[in-house]
Amino acid sequence: MKRARIIYNPTSGREAIRRDLVDILDVYEEAGYETSAFATTPEPNSAMTEAKRAAEAGFDLLVAAGGDGTINEVVNGIAPLDKRPMLAIIPAGTTNDYARALSIPREDPLAAAKVILKGKAAKMDIGQANNSYFINIAAGGSLSELTYSVPSKLKSMYGYLAYVVKGAEMLTSIKPMDIHVKYDDGEFNGKSAMFFLALTNSVGGFEQIVPDAKLDDGKFTLLIVKTTKFAEILNLITEVLKGKHVNNPNLIYVKSEKVEVSSTKNDKIMINLDGEYGGDAPVTFINHKQHIKIVANVDDISPDTLVAAPIKLLEK
Repeated sequence: MKRARIIYNPTSGREAIRRDLVDILDVYEEAGYETSAFATTPEPNSAMTEAKRAAEAGFDLLVAAGGDGTINEVVNGIAPLDKRPMLAIIPAGTTNDYARALSIPREDPLAAAKVILKGKAAKMDIGQANNSYFINIAAGGSLSELTYSVPSKLKSMYGYLAYVVKGAEMLTSIKPMDIHVKYDDGEFNGKSAMFFLALTNSVGGFEQIVPDAKLDDGKFTLLIVKTTKFAEILNLITEVLKGKHVNNPNLIYVKSEKVEVSSTKNDKIMINLDGEYGGDAPVTFINHKQHIKIVANVDDISPDTLVAAPIKLLEK
């Protein structure tokens, strides 16, 4: 019989997963998996360590239950391995960007678990930043610090509003960075307010930032904000909200399999990986095409975002 391991954050999403855990276990049993659960601990990399252990122990399916940070840890546990189990996601964080991209219910953990009963998965691209992996975004610059500068308690209490309030506060104190960015078809040298690489079309709760995102084409969408002027950034944000920013003269918007970022003045550039601090530049980003098979609500995902045909899971 196939085996599944649920790796869940007991403090995510107002502890919703813990309340539904018995019913969630039943869903995966119904899908044909002998299922057990592991609650993450406050120790660093708890979810990542358990994911690696479970994968090496031969589990067929890992279920990452928590916010984007928990999902990121589970992916980091299995991405370097030659034999990687399939991954399922039960979101319980604040923005749940990755679940949004896969059309997985974000307000109901039990409904999210039941996606596996639809019997389909997608081979998803995974990003690598030096020795770490990410599933949704990598970024650098003053504005990118927003996601990991919002305290966890505020995220839990106020959700997306916490990001909006903190963003308004940070906009007036943007610090320019002098960077060199090399990508497949060119390079950028100059001052920038931020850069980021996206693997999906869901970034910080917004779906307009990368309107032409592909989930499995082996390429990042790279955005570089070429201005540090308040008025120009405000105008750019306005265009982003309307989905009309792609051709803005203050923005580089390209596709690339590999991206290298460094500081030209030896300034510290902190890297944000899926909303958490991920080390400092210089950094090389590599896209691993269709690297992990992930259970998804494929029928509700726009067919334009998937290059490969969905995978049909075997009957139990």
